[in-house]
Amino acid sequence: MTMFLLTPVLAAVACILIVWLFKNAGRSIERRKGEPTGRTEARPWMDEDFKDSTDLCQVEEDADESQESEENVEHIAFSHTRYPEKEMVKRSQEFYELLNKRRSIRFISNEQIPMEVIDNVIRAAGTAPSGAHTEPWTFVVVKDPDTKRKIREIIEEEEEINYLKRMGHRWVTDLKKLRTNWIKEYLDTAPVLILIFKQVHGFAANGQRKVHYYSEISVSIACGILLAALQNAGLVTVTTTPLNCGPRLRVLLGRPTNEKLLMLLPVGYPSQEATVPDLKRKRLDQIMVTV
Repeated sequence: MTMFLLTPVLAAVACILIVWLFKNAGRSIERRKGEPTGRTEARPWMDEDFKDSTDLCQVEEDADESQESEENVEHIAFSHTRYPEKEMVKRSQEFYELLNKRRSIRFISNEQIPMEVIDNVIRAAGTAPSGAHTEPWTFVVVKDPDTKRKIREIIEEEEEINYLKRMGHRWVTDLKKLRTNWIKEYLDTAPVLILIFKQVHGFAANGQRKVHYYSEISVSIACGILLAALQNAGLVTVTTTPLNCGPRLRVLLGRPTNEKLLMLLPVGYPSQEATVPDLKRKRLDQIMVTV
């Protein structure tokens, strides 16, 4: 009699075990499908600070529809200077020749530079277009030797890990021709460091969060103008994007949490021993397509 009573219970337990096994087997298969094979080369590690937040814009906009509107901005007549065609060609050729001399310089003199020039090149960078004219950039100019030393310590500590672990073999190999590594002497010697932060969002006059559209693209355009302005002024720099340093540098410089480091530029005159790799740029027919 006891045997007959236990049989239904055992059957129920068996059914539960079978269902559990099937479910776990399905999950294991899905996990294996998502996992890279052993032969697939790992992608280079990416710093969260360098990821764009554009996809979040619509979510933030929907969540904060009460932010102040600027629909009633006055529109004024546009003033334009039109050059004769020959002068246009001449100016465009001269500007190209000026920028074609620009190189990434890692050997920077400690000679001081006029701060008025730095003010002007940052003003020029601030003329960049931005999504909905939100101007989502902050340029932090560092001249203090103590602060520069701390910045170098943070960057070299993280860059050593980047080169040895995070960046991957291919990335490190591709950089060998530039003879660069995690030692960044120019962070001490350059008279000025410019750290460019993107504001992932701003704040309206009433203190509420303000959406910044395409902050990554907008600030990148500003950086391009800044590089051109520095070249035009006769100064040199090297574009650096120190991975995994953004949060610590943000705290060091007292910047708010809505700002994320995009780029760091050491700025000055080239040192007497400065060298550059003999690289060639692509020809026009390799970079332009006319339809």
